[in-house]
Amino acid sequence: MEPTIIDGKAIAAQIKEEVRLEVEKERAAGREVTLAVILVGDDPASAVYVRNKKKACETVGIRSLSLELPADTDTETLLSHVRELNDRKDVDGILVQLPLPAQIDEQKVLRAIDPMKDVDGFHPVNVGLLAIGEPQVVSCTPAGVIELLVRSGVEIAGKEAVVVGRSNIVGKPMAHLLLQRNATVTIAHSRTKDLKEVVKRADIVVAAVGKPRMITSEYIKEGAAVIDVGINRDAETGKLCGDVDFDDVAPVCSAITPVPGGVGPMTIAMLMKNCLELSRIRQR
Repeated sequence: MEPTIIDGKAIAAQIKEEVRLEVEKERAAGREVTLAVILVGDDPASAVYVRNKKKACETVGIRSLSLELPADTDTETLLSHVRELNDRKDVDGILVQLPLPAQIDEQKVLRAIDPMKDVDGFHPVNVGLLAIGEPQVVSCTPAGVIELLVRSGVEIAGKEAVVVGRSNIVGKPMAHLLLQRNATVTIAHSRTKDLKEVVKRADIVVAAVGKPRMITSEYIKEGAAVIDVGINRDAETGKLCGDVDFDDVAPVCSAITPVPGGVGPMTIAMLMKNCLELSRIRQR
C-alpha cells in the first residue's frame, strides 16, 4: 500500500495565504491585526520559535510586537507586562513563549492572559469552551492536526480515533476536537493496559507521547491514517524524528505525516489564524 504522505508545509502555506487575504481585508477596513510575543531568557530553541513566529507574522501581514526579558525576570514582573498588554487596545493576541525559567509560576502567567487575547488557547476559559463544544480559539497543534486530516480528505465522522498522550496542550484538546467531528475517541497513555491492542483498533491514530519512534507497525491497523505530533532528536544520528517509526509504519497505513514537515509547520499557521480570529471576536 502506497500511503499518502501528508505535506504539512504545503497545507500550512495554504492556510497562511488564506489568513493573509483576510488580514488584507481587515487593513482595508482600517484595522491592524497585532500579535505580542513575550520571550523570557535566552533559551536557543525558544529564540528560534519566536523568530519563526515573527517571520510568519510578516508573511501574513500581522503586526508583531516583541518583548524580550532577562532570564532572571520574576513572576510579578512578567505578570505586570501581561496586564499591560491585556489593557492595550491595539493588541489582539498575546503569546508567552514556553518553557519559562524555573523561578516563574507558569500557570499563574498563562491564567493572567486575557482569554480574549489568548492565541495559544491555553487559558482555562478557552479550554472550558472547547470542552463544551463552543471554542473561540483552540490550542494550535491539535487545531492544525484537524486541518491536516480534513484537507487531506481523511474522513473523521464515524471513525474510531485513538490519541496516544494526554497532555493539556495536545492530547486532551485533540480528543475534544475529534469528538466534535463525530469520531469515536479513546485517549491512551502510559497507564493504558494492552496499549498496542487499543491503538490497533483505530482508523485514525494521533501520536503525541514524546518517545522517539515508539509507534511501530505492530500498533497500526492496515489502512489507518497516522498523525505524528512528536518532535524528538535521535540519540544516534542527531536527526529529528517523531513518535512514529515512519519507515516501519508507512507501508501499512493509508496516510501519514512525516517529521519534520508534517504537524510542525501547522502550529505556526494556526497561531496566525487564531490571532486573526481573536481580532474579529473583539470587534463584535
